[in-house]
Amino acid sequence: MSPVPPTDSDHFAQARALMIEEIERELAETRIYLGAEPLDPRVLDAIDRVPREHFVPPDLRESAYRNRPLPIGNRQTISQPYIVAVMSHCLRLPPHGGRVYELGAGSGYQAAVLGAMGAEVYSVEIQPELAARAKALLAKLGFERVHVRAGDGYLGWPEAAPFDAIIITAAGPEVPQPLIDQLKVGGRMVMPLGSSTGDQSLVVFNKQPDGRLEQRALLPVRFVPITRDRIEA
Repeated sequence: MSPVPPTDSDHFAQARALMIEEIERELAETRIYLGAEPLDPRVLDAIDRVPREHFVPPDLRESAYRNRPLPIGNRQTISQPYIVAVMSHCLRLPPHGGRVYELGAGSGYQAAVLGAMGAEVYSVEIQPELAARAKALLAKLGFERVHVRAGDGYLGWPEAAPFDAIIITAAGPEVPQPLIDQLKVGGRMVMPLGSSTGDQSLVVFNKQPDGRLEQRALLPVRFVPITRDRIEA
């Protein structure tokens, strides 16, 4: 059973409900890009149960349920809830949730949503301060099956591979080969593909039996770039 994290009060309940309505409207408006398949019902259920106000800085808590990205410090952001919904849906997690790798933990919010969908999540964050903060928060909220460590996310989490799905929450001009190797055949990867200064597209990849990636571009997006500085885990 995935955790149902506590919230301080019902103060944010209405704001969260309005945010979900806005996500649903935006999903309907962008259906031409996303395809005709219905949204995985676990996605909005998870977003409804994850208290986003805990994943933003204290001075931004009143803005937590606006459908837009917010700064979380260290020149990083928490993604727009609509984008979190799209990326979570496009992974097509198996009924039991599966095992997911995430490059870029950030605040831990995306990992929490996937955890609330039933997945076991392994997330690597390049910035030790953010990694420690996300790890502590996720533990506090009861996400025992969401694992976070500091390190070079480009290299994946080999000892936990292979993964049913991989989500990359930072942009790059190419798919990291170590992550291709760690994705199961038939598994899906979602990534913003492009440069930090040029166009970026959210792309879904499906790994074929011969190891190739079949890809489909969905939406124009804007993400921070993948960072490759090497640090000690």
